[in-house]
Amino acid sequence: MTGRGYLYVGPVELKAAVRPGGGGRRIGSAADFGGWIVEQSPAETAEPFTFVVGMDGVLRLAPRRSEHVACAGGDRVLGAGEISFVREADGWAVSEVSNQSTGYCPDVGSWAEVARALDAAGLRHPSGFTHEVVFRRCPGCQERAIVREGDFVCVFCGSDLPAEWNVDPTA
Repeated sequence: MTGRGYLYVGPVELKAAVRPGGGGRRIGSAADFGGWIVEQSPAETAEPFTFVVGMDGVLRLAPRRSEHVACAGGDRVLGAGEISFVREADGWAVSEVSNQSTGYCPDVGSWAEVARALDAAGLRHPSGFTHEVVFRRCPGCQERAIVREGDFVCVFCGSDLPAEWNVDPTA
């Protein structure tokens, strides 16, 4: 079963800059990850990477400074955020993972799809996001907002934010 697909809701100029074939590296297996990680410099592996889970359920990785919409090739995603890896005695594992993507604003419930993609890539991982970001769209001013410390109030206009995820206006 496939989870909710998230549309890109960020700045239109970032999506317009996406070029065909320019998405993140597809990581569908442990072999894919092994081939990709050896291409990364020590400086790159020391910081988080941008990731998305495509509608096909496959993990895609790109350097941290990459836009999520570029990593996704402009497409809808099942999950998006930032991810860090740690080298262990018997291979690589996920040390930190979040749903921090202001372009897609995925709900914390996207973890199930992220976990499936990490499992398929042979990567041990935490039991959930190590840093959860709660996104909402303000019904008052229509801005995308981040809920901090459980305070469901828009920082832009002071309106109450809904309890349920509502960022994609078509959802």
